[in-house]
Amino acid sequence: MKQYKRILLKLSGEALAGDKKTGFDEATCIAVGKQVKKLVDAGTEVAVVIGGGNFWRGRSSETIDRTKADQIGMLATVMNCIYVSDIFRFLGMQTDIFTPFAVGAMTELFSKDRAVASLKAGKVIFLAGGTGHPYFSTDTATALRAIELETDIILMARAVDGVYDSDPKSNPAAKKFDTISYNEVLERNLKILDKAATVLCMENKMPLLVFSLNEEDSIYTNACDHCTGTVVTVD
Repeated sequence: MKQYKRILLKLSGEALAGDKKTGFDEATCIAVGKQVKKLVDAGTEVAVVIGGGNFWRGRSSETIDRTKADQIGMLATVMNCIYVSDIFRFLGMQTDIFTPFAVGAMTELFSKDRAVASLKAGKVIFLAGGTGHPYFSTDTATALRAIELETDIILMARAVDGVYDSDPKSNPAAKKFDTISYNEVLERNLKILDKAATVLCMENKMPLLVFSLNEEDSIYTNACDHCTGTVVTVD
């Protein structure tokens, strides 16, 4: 069974909250960590981006300036990465957290060279704080960092088990794709990633695999090139 050499794993903050829908569900985070440890022990280099939706979804607020709302969201991703990083350490992994802005002594400033050195040393790296700028989501940060770090693929663990032609929660007849191209994603206006991230991935030929976090061992399985969800291709 083929195993990717270097991956970027995108986790949603809401997924890490489990049934509570907010904050952290420790059992869920430990289950994620155990899968990542298996990958690291087998030689895969792992970078992680975590969304901030378990703490803050500022775009739905009309009372807060968009720039300030996005800054709060960036800090939510830092909290998530500090927490999950320490869960990973509890499970026996070494970790580093990188941000595009200074966060005291809690994180390191991101540079490609330092991040790649950490990966090659067998550490799991967490890429917190988004791009460091408002108006860009963690989707865009995911695409940007995956391209910079030259990962083999982006693995996106979500609540839904792949890409559908419509929302499966509201349409029981929604069709799931086994594979779909970025061009078709844009043409159909499917909201897997935001458009900036989609174009970045397409132009830089970065494949994406979308799957459910809720399936047993799904991270490990999909990182070993056995797709349980949808592959988004660059063609």
